[in-house]
Amino acid sequence: MPTKPSRARRWLKEGKAKVVHNDLECFAIQLTFDTHKNTQPIAIGIDPGKCYSGIGVQSSRFTLWMGHLVLPFKTVKERMELRRVMRRTRRGRRINRNLPYSERCHRQARFDNRRQDKLPPSIRANRQLELRVVKELFKLFPVNATHYELVMADVDRTSGRKSARSGVGFSPVMVGQRQMLTWLSELAPVITHKGWQRDGNGTSQLRQWLGLAKDKKNKASKTPATQAVDGVTLAAFELIRWREWHSDNAKHGEWYGDVQITPAPFAIIRRPPISRRQLHLCVPRQGGLRRKYGGTVTRHGFRKGDKVVAQKAGKTYTGWCSGDTDRQVSVSDINWKRLGQFSAKKVQLLQRSTGLIVVPSTGLSNLPLLKGSI
Repeated sequence: MPTKPSRARRWLKEGKAKVVHNDLECFAIQLTFDTHKNTQPIAIGIDPGKCYSGIGVQSSRFTLWMGHLVLPFKTVKERMELRRVMRRTRRGRRINRNLPYSERCHRQARFDNRRQDKLPPSIRANRQLELRVVKELFKLFPVNATHYELVMADVDRTSGRKSARSGVGFSPVMVGQRQMLTWLSELAPVITHKGWQRDGNGTSQLRQWLGLAKDKKNKASKTPATQAVDGVTLAAFELIRWREWHSDNAKHGEWYGDVQITPAPFAIIRRPPISRRQLHLCVPRQGGLRRKYGGTVTRHGFRKGDKVVAQKAGKTYTGWCSGDTDRQVSVSDINWKRLGQFSAKKVQLLQRSTGLIVVPSTGLSNLPLLKGSI
């Protein structure tokens, strides 16, 4: 946890271990003999966000895994707005406004649809993606606890408005935190932290004490320095504690404990933005017919989201199936930008769709250090 590659190869050759497949494309083996459950304390740290989230897995001696999640917030929000417009357009076509209001085809309300007791679809999609990755990590590591960063509202003294931090606007990350903590508590004990807390127990204070640097300028950068560094810092709370002590005139404190931050596997994860099947498009074709749109099924045996390898003009492309025509298959990269349309005969399936697009880094990735730290 982890072990040497030579030892893992020897175990596999002798039949003492077997390869465990997972949706995170992280190579792992499982021992086939009894080890009397001699495991190390391992924790998962989750740094939630609106568009990006960071997750880290940490033990006392090793950083085991880091992940940068590209959340589907903007995609779901745009599609919900488009669905609202399409529904309103269909209702406008159905109602004959030349008739008196009492004779129009208005459907009576069948239930109270004004109760705000559910999560918005965009927020729910964000939290469900984080939960999906955490469940996969629980299959790989014997996790003791989950450390989650809370975004708390504060009141700006100048304006009197609530904000995620004094002087900053309200964050959508605050929505759905209670539901997310309920889901995580079903897997393992959950410990919450506040990133802006100034009493020494905040994420930023521990990150500085560990000597780790964070890239705050470009959060869209898919590197460990943007989001994953906070996930590793939160997981380190399982092994590092803050201790306060008082003197006659002041209050002091210090960190105590032992943890080693090491290079670890790093992966970029997102959900394939596949369009659902639509019965009615916004603009019909000539003659009132509407073409087929959306869905996951193609005409060549592939499903949208399948990882494939395609050849064209002597070059080989690796990506994910994103569409099809009568004779071709569209292949896209991790950003869902189309690499090209390839002949279905020159496209080979690598892995069936798991609902995740995972791009693991080659080798191990290092977390950036602060200037002057060793």
